[in-house]
Amino acid sequence: MPIFEDVAEHMKDAMRSRQKARLSALRGIRAIFLTRTKEDNSESLSDEQCVPLLRRLEKQRRESIEAFEGAGRLEQAAAERAELELIQGYLPSLADQPTTRTWLEEAISATGAASSGDLGKVMGTLMKAHRGEVDGGLARQIASELLKELDPAPASE
Repeated sequence: MPIFEDVAEHMKDAMRSRQKARLSALRGIRAIFLTRTKEDNSESLSDEQCVPLLRRLEKQRRESIEAFEGAGRLEQAAAERAELELIQGYLPSLADQPTTRTWLEEAISATGAASSGDLGKVMGTLMKAHRGEVDGGLARQIASELLKELDPAPASE
């Protein structure tokens, strides 16, 4: 079943079982989806349209958790963590580190990157080919390491 419909069904289940926190989180997801459908006057969203919206919500939750923990508000951080788990349940898993490294090596050879100055070009190629499948932060870190190895050694005088 598509993510759009899954969220609606899970919302109904949460209402029936009176799970307030779960229902609230699902309503937030559904609201984002409905806002997106109104933008292009569609009645539903494909999984390809839902995933970026969920990734944005995932990122927001991570930032909130970090802020709440930094402020010592552990109860709010726990609530955000529960919402994060719910959101992640709808997301496809991201590529692991070895797979990301392989894809980056392919992107480096495809672009002909020769130094860390080519990071943007490499990341653009990677994200175009594997959008939604790769963690951008992890990819940037690995790409930086790989490109640093390619940097020409400074000329000695």
